[in-house]
Amino acid sequence: MSSTYFTEEHELFRKSFRDFLQKEVVPHIEKWEETGTIERFIWEKFGEMGYFGLTYPEKYGGLDLDLFYTTIFLEELQRINSGGFAAAMWAHSYLAMTHLLKEGDERIKEEYLAPSIAGEKIGCLCITEPFGGSDVAGMKSTAVKQGDKYILNGSKTFITNGVYSDYLIVAAKTSPEKGGKGMSIFVVDRDTPGISSTKLDKLGWRASDTAEIAFDNVEIPAENLMGEEDLGFNYIMQHFALERLIMGINAHARSEYALEYTLEYMGERMAFGKTIDKFQALRHTVADMASEVEMCKEFNYSIVKRMIDGVYVVKEASMSKLLSTKIADEVIYKCLQMLGGYGYMEDYPLARMFRDSRLGPIGGGTSEILREIIAKMVIDGKEYKLSGEIGRSRRDEEQGRRETRGKRQESREERSYLKFGIWNLEFDAWCLDFST
Repeated sequence: MSSTYFTEEHELFRKSFRDFLQKEVVPHIEKWEETGTIERFIWEKFGEMGYFGLTYPEKYGGLDLDLFYTTIFLEELQRINSGGFAAAMWAHSYLAMTHLLKEGDERIKEEYLAPSIAGEKIGCLCITEPFGGSDVAGMKSTAVKQGDKYILNGSKTFITNGVYSDYLIVAAKTSPEKGGKGMSIFVVDRDTPGISSTKLDKLGWRASDTAEIAFDNVEIPAENLMGEEDLGFNYIMQHFALERLIMGINAHARSEYALEYTLEYMGERMAFGKTIDKFQALRHTVADMASEVEMCKEFNYSIVKRMIDGVYVVKEASMSKLLSTKIADEVIYKCLQMLGGYGYMEDYPLARMFRDSRLGPIGGGTSEILREIIAKMVIDGKEYKLSGEIGRSRRDEEQGRRETRGKRQESREERSYLKFGIWNLEFDAWCLDFST
C-alpha cells in the first residue's frame, strides 16, 4: 500500500476492518443477496465499532479521522463481493449522514446524526425522481409551507435504503417558480403518514433495498427543514463531489479485487500442459488492466488528499467516477472471460461482480452527464465553486480541522491504538477458535 498516503495507523485500521468483515459480514452475504434484506444487527455492529463515524465529530460519537480512513472503508467493502451491501453502508454514512452534518441544526444532529453514527438509525437520501434522472433542477416534488409545517407531495426513485431506513433526507421544491433555485432539504421520519415505498427488482446490488418512494400530503414539521429554505440545490451540488469520488474509489477497489482473484485462478488453471498465466496474450491483457487500475487508484488517492486540504474537487471527482467506473467494467468483463465457462457460473465471484459493477457508470450521475460537466470546465472554462456562506463555512471548517489536527494527533493515535489493537486481539482470538 502506498506510504505516500497511508500511515501505519491507517494500515492497522485496514487489517482490523478486513477481519471484522470476514467474521461478521461474509457469513451472511449469500442470504442477504437472496433476500434483498440486510438484517438490522449488522448496522448496530458497525455502529458499535465506530465504522459509521470515521470522519464525523467526536461530539456526536464519531472518531474525527481523516478521509483516508473512509477510503480504506470503501476499498475493503468491495473485497467481500457484494456491491449491494457496500452501497447500503456508504449510502447511509456518506449520503444521508453528510447532509445531517452539514445542513442539520443542533437538534437534528442530536436526534438523527448521533443515532446514525451509533447504527441505531438508518438513513437514505431522496433526490432522483422517476422522470428526472440526473436532472436535479427539473425536480417535480414540492413542499408547500402551511403555518408551522410543510406539505410534501411527489415521488423519488432508485433510492438506496429506501425501504428499510428509519428516516429520509428529501429534496423538494419550496419555491417552484424559482426552478432549481427554489429547492430545499428536509429530514423526514419513515413512519410519517403518507409515505409509501415500493421495492425495486435490480440486475445487481441485490443485497441492498432500492425503492421508489411516494409522498402523499406528508406533513413535515417546519423545524425539520435543513439549512436555509431554497438553498437545497446548492447543498446537493456541493456534496456530489464526495459521492462521485466514493464511486470512483469503489470502482478501482473492485477492479483490483477482480484482478487478484483472476490471477489466482490463472495460476492454477491448466491448459495445454501449462498454467494459463504463461500464455502471452493473457499476460499482456493483465499488464494493460493492472496499469489502468493502478492509474485510477493513484489518481483517486490524490483527489482524497486534495479534498482533505479543503479543495473543491468537482472536476477531478467527476473524472474519477467517469474513468474508474468505465475501466472497472472493462476489467471485470475481461477477468470473467479469462475464467471461461466458470466465469459465467454463479458459484464463482465474477458473475456477481460483473452485474454489480454495471451500476457504476449509471448511479450518482451517468457517464454521459459527467462528460458534459467535464466538457464545460475543460472547453468552456466554466468554474464550479462553493457559493457564499456555504463555501466560507466549509473552508472555515476545513481550516479549523487542519489547525487542530496536530494537537489531537497524539491522543488520537493512542485512542486508535487501543481501539484497533483490541479489535485485532478479538479477531486473532476468533481465528484461533475458528481454526480449532
